[in-house]
Amino acid sequence: MLASQLIQQTFPSLHLTDKVGFALQLMEDYDVQHLAIVAEEILLGVVAKNDLLDEDDTTVLLTVEDRFIKAWVKKDEFILTALKVITEHEITVLPVVTEQDELVGCVSQNILQQHLAKYLGTQELGGIIVLEIERRNFSFGEISRLVETNDAYITQLNTYSDAETGLVIVSIKINKVEISDILATFQRYDYTVKYYFGEEQFANELKENYNHLMAYLSL
Repeated sequence: MLASQLIQQTFPSLHLTDKVGFALQLMEDYDVQHLAIVAEEILLGVVAKNDLLDEDDTTVLLTVEDRFIKAWVKKDEFILTALKVITEHEITVLPVVTEQDELVGCVSQNILQQHLAKYLGTQELGGIIVLEIERRNFSFGEISRLVETNDAYITQLNTYSDAETGLVIVSIKINKVEISDILATFQRYDYTVKYYFGEEQFANELKENYNHLMAYLSL
């Protein structure tokens, strides 16, 4: 998913000759804290509402150019790059530009989050298992194979390094909600399961036994 696929054409852009009062009113109208600044369609940066509040409404934006935030992504960059930039600069609107720095549109923080949820498959059913692994022992191939031996497959895998332990934290989402057999397989192969989210067989059996008991008592 590329930045160009996330673009919203609804956000206006500002110019150096626009006044602070006009910029603040646009931010209010569009419910954002930032807007892009352009000069002849070339992006100059992003201006923040907080940087304008103490200025006189008649002041032109040119006078606060030194406070513009230099944050944007190229239209052919990946969605995770957009997430990195919007998070690092803590902006609510992220400009998307061409290779020549021409503004082609913006991505709001809310829309980016919606697309990330779709990209991560959060709406799909499935269990999640989080493993702790020594970096030298991490093998995507083996993890995938162990999952597949239980008639399941991985729909999403993410990793990061724990700064304190140096271990690789591996989060895997599986296409099955009932994951007790997969957990048992990982434990049998000496994997450390940090935590998991899903259903286990014993819980399903207890529920089934309880339902049978209630049915019997109602006779």
